[in-house]
Amino acid sequence: MPDPLAGFPPRYLRTPEAARFLSLSGRTLEKHRTYGTGPAYRKIGGRVVYALDDLQAWAARGAKTSTRDPGQGTVLPAKRHPALASANGGAGGVR
Repeated sequence: MPDPLAGFPPRYLRTPEAARFLSLSGRTLEKHRTYGTGPAYRKIGGRVVYALDDLQAWAARGAKTSTRDPGQGTVLPAKRHPALASANGGAGGVR
């Protein structure tokens, strides 16, 4: 079945919409953004927006087939991570 959105520009969601899409609270998504553990985002005219593809890719990083499956990657919890803070110049994961 052809993609009904083919040919349209990428769809962007504001924080509340993106949070609903991921089944998270808006505040949790904001924390992920602050700590650098969340999906890629863009700032357009002072507004934070998320591309659907970026949300899906971020969620897919946590896909597992069993509890023993190491998977492709890890979706970190929305909190400060020392390894990320040092990788980002000590800014606590701020992008």
